[in-house]
Amino acid sequence: MVRLGATLLAVVLLLGDSSALLGPTFEGNVAQAVSTWRTSGAAKIWREGFVPLEDLSRMSREVSEQIDYEEHGWVVAGPLPAPPAGAEIRWDNGSTTRVPLIGPRNALLALSPWPEENTFPDDKEYKLTGATFTTMRLKTSRGMATVPAWRLHFSNLPGPIDHVAVDQKAIGTIEGAVGQPLSGDGITDFEVLDERTLQVDYGYGFCVGEEPFDVTIRASEKSDVVVLGLEIPYRGYGPCAGVGKSGQDVIRLNKPLGDRVVLDEMSRLPVLCHRAHNTCQAWNG
Repeated sequence: MVRLGATLLAVVLLLGDSSALLGPTFEGNVAQAVSTWRTSGAAKIWREGFVPLEDLSRMSREVSEQIDYEEHGWVVAGPLPAPPAGAEIRWDNGSTTRVPLIGPRNALLALSPWPEENTFPDDKEYKLTGATFTTMRLKTSRGMATVPAWRLHFSNLPGPIDHVAVDQKAIGTIEGAVGQPLSGDGITDFEVLDERTLQVDYGYGFCVGEEPFDVTIRASEKSDVVVLGLEIPYRGYGPCAGVGKSGQDVIRLNKPLGDRVVLDEMSRLPVLCHRAHNTCQAWNG
């Protein structure tokens, strides 16, 4: 499932107009992001690995409307099959990749926002009573693919839930290659309006009592990536009580985007990583 969340900044550090305090420049961040992307193995995973661009779980609207993630837990309540030794992802272009698999129990844990040790009253548990090995159609960084999956059956839900069975931890992820993302203001999403025009979403922090900043989106274009970042005016420095602010703007590229990957200058990760929980990291339960 997509796990959505908003982080409210408790403290925002605003830097002053002293150049010694301003930290890395946009150009410096771009150079680091591009170098990391090309040399860490992340670019190869994007081109040749399994990078899902959609949610890894799928269910009917009837099931989705009944689920209460905040008040209910998820438990195994019946015998489950062992996973096959491996299976193939089949892309629509004809390429295939053999991948290791997680079992249905780990697929169940991937649905839950709670640690496995948390307990719930019996009437507030979704009870997994069986599982069937199947496939799902999924959009990935390499195009549409048919992906191994588990169909999870519950005694107290009106239908099954399908969840991708690929062991992402075993095959490697974008975030695993890039390393711990840097925190801070950044690009949160984008939409391609035409081949040279992007509608860009972003977020940043500012002090309570001050007016929100005038933010400018900056772009650096390379042959294989486009790096996006924010230009934010500095207003003094020091800790303060802070709040988060989001915004949206449109930018025009010098060349068509094509198949270039759009990176965030701060996290050094593809901006698409924000769209689904498992795009750049793994949660196998």
